[in-house]
Amino acid sequence: VHFPDVERVEWLNKVLVQAWPYFGTIMEKTFKEVLEPKIRAKSVHLKTCTFTKIHFGEKCPRINGIKAYTKEIDRRQVTLDLQICYIGDCEIHMDISKFNLGVKGVQLYGTLRVILEPLLTDAPFVGAVTLFFMQKPHLEINWAGMSNLLDVPGINVMSDSLIQDFIAARLVLPNRITVPLKKNMNIAHLRFPVPQGVIRVHLLEAENLVQKDNFLGAIRGKSDPYALLRLGTVQQRSKTVSRDLNPIWNETFEFVVHEVPGQDLEVDLYDEDPDKDDFMGSLLIGLVDVMNDRTVDEWFPLSKTTSGHLHLKLEWLSLVTDQEKLHEDKKGLSTAILIVYLDSAFNLPKNHFEYSNGDCGAKKIKNNKYLKKMEREPSSFVLLTVGSKTQKSKTCNFSKDPTWGQAFTFFVHSAHSQSLHIEIKDKERDSALGTSVVCLSHLLKDPNMTLDQRFQLDHSSSDSFIKMKLVLRALNVEEPDPQRVKAGVSAPKPGPVRVTEKAGNQQKSAPPPQVSKVPPMSKDSAALESLPKKDSGEDLDTKDSSSGPVPSATVSGLDEAEDKQNAERGPSSALPSAAAAVPTLPVLQEMRLAPSVTSLGSLPSSCFELSSSNLDIHNGTEMPLGEIQLTVRYASIRQSLVVLVNGCRNLVPSSSRGVDPYVRIYLLPDRRWTSRKKTSVKKKTLNPQYDEKFEFFESLENVKKRTLDIAVKNSKPFISQERKELGKVRIDLSQEDLIKGFAQW
Repeated sequence: VHFPDVERVEWLNKVLVQAWPYFGTIMEKTFKEVLEPKIRAKSVHLKTCTFTKIHFGEKCPRINGIKAYTKEIDRRQVTLDLQICYIGDCEIHMDISKFNLGVKGVQLYGTLRVILEPLLTDAPFVGAVTLFFMQKPHLEINWAGMSNLLDVPGINVMSDSLIQDFIAARLVLPNRITVPLKKNMNIAHLRFPVPQGVIRVHLLEAENLVQKDNFLGAIRGKSDPYALLRLGTVQQRSKTVSRDLNPIWNETFEFVVHEVPGQDLEVDLYDEDPDKDDFMGSLLIGLVDVMNDRTVDEWFPLSKTTSGHLHLKLEWLSLVTDQEKLHEDKKGLSTAILIVYLDSAFNLPKNHFEYSNGDCGAKKIKNNKYLKKMEREPSSFVLLTVGSKTQKSKTCNFSKDPTWGQAFTFFVHSAHSQSLHIEIKDKERDSALGTSVVCLSHLLKDPNMTLDQRFQLDHSSSDSFIKMKLVLRALNVEEPDPQRVKAGVSAPKPGPVRVTEKAGNQQKSAPPPQVSKVPPMSKDSAALESLPKKDSGEDLDTKDSSSGPVPSATVSGLDEAEDKQNAERGPSSALPSAAAAVPTLPVLQEMRLAPSVTSLGSLPSSCFELSSSNLDIHNGTEMPLGEIQLTVRYASIRQSLVVLVNGCRNLVPSSSRGVDPYVRIYLLPDRRWTSRKKTSVKKKTLNPQYDEKFEFFESLENVKKRTLDIAVKNSKPFISQERKELGKVRIDLSQEDLIKGFAQW
């Protein structure tokens, strides 16, 4: 699929094809001269490891597309997203003692982010290159040798997932590979930048989930749904709600967001079963709009399933150094985040006997057969604990001065009272080589809430230290920007519509619109000026208004108003000042007849085409047929065009018995019956109120090529001779700013 902002780079793929044999030669040399000695040094059992065959094959990786970011980022960097696909025929075989192990073909695809920063004024012009995968890449390996063992399903999955975890641990956010290109370049802040924010996810409820449990293959029971929420490498699970297709969870989860745009929130719903859990639908939410809107509270339709909606409230929390934001939260939610940059340790003892038992302990074990093992340098890892959460570093083998170079994040509930506990352990003997406790209140003494220093280790040698950088940041829920029209569906409408979404059937109530006494053709400015005033609560009951059209003006008055309107539409400066407060919207013209032949040429292109199918034409003049109020916007989070049909007013009756109006929507050119959207029917009214929401799941690029065809129809008996169509509006979506959205009569 070719998206407009993802560029195809066939020239780069041609370069890769040409250079691949040379790259293969370099890699073969690296495997033999660098990797083989490293593997042999790892363990006694691997001393005989030898690569017997290294061939990188004919098929080279392919870059399906590159997306370059320039606007959303710092001016001293370039960010590229590479969609990488490698279906390789490489062959690598190695002998370990009597066993022959090997790989015969690898499949790998994912999005690799490449950040070039900082940009410099002298050669090589780029200080460093940082690489990481946004999400865990998809990996498949065909094993060769020991095939009978590795074809056992359990072991095959285990080895694949173990290797994926190995890649994830080094390549997936928050971990990064940073390669300095300039000498003496300090890359610590590039490898471990402060996260961009925190997303707080309130998992509220779901409705109309698919039934997955069957008894005896026929009678369907109710499912036991639970949710898995994923962001990067972090996964969290909700509680299971027993026997309910409309479960209510009311749970809250928090995730650290490292890269926006790029990282997405994934939600999968499953039905818990004793044997295998059944998949019930999924959801993918881009975080750019959540970051811009600050708070999004919506019902999201589930994909990859036949039915079901999920109600989430998403809050974007920015990271600030304002200590006033650190007050304890009574609801048990986090108030801050602690980032630990674990660098290295110095002079670790070889074993805990060196400091705990002294000479006495050493004499006791002098004749011990494990003495040689004790005298080896320690293989150490670090356990970091804040509150009830413990995280473990990688293991550095056989070094008393290990360097870990890793970053960890913890959610903090009370910075004044909580502490960070550090314990360095030896992998071989599972004994502690040193401990340390840092009270987070020490960080509050620094205006930037940062400590970068060496910490003395307790229960260790007198000259043993650990080097860390600790950064504390308060979580701040910012108020949404009032100038911004939200991209989400729950956004406040720039008109009088006050929507209250109820769980379940999503009924919404909105005050009926005011009946306008303005001549129908000059509604452009009138509608815009009257929008802010309509929240005053002086809502007129339109049901009592006359059933006919509002007597407005003579034909000549209409023509004058139309000329006036055309003049207004020309230069934007001619718009009234009140219109500036509201997003300047293409005004939905009243539902009316096709304009007279004389005025057709003067209509500006922003006018919507109006159909006059089977409508009476009165002397070539325009007879108003009423109005429809619509709210249209594109929700980037859900990748859908959202059309909210608010209501109609002053419809023209097609018969003496009254009308039962409903609204039908097509997204042209698609006129299939299956893709038609239709509101409910309102009985015997010329001012129906619908407040019904419809979604078309299409990419923004596709939506921009489409036209909305909206018709108000009369629900008539099958054999009736009454006119069915009451009026029609067409909106050319290529002319609109759909991300901003518009609401208009």
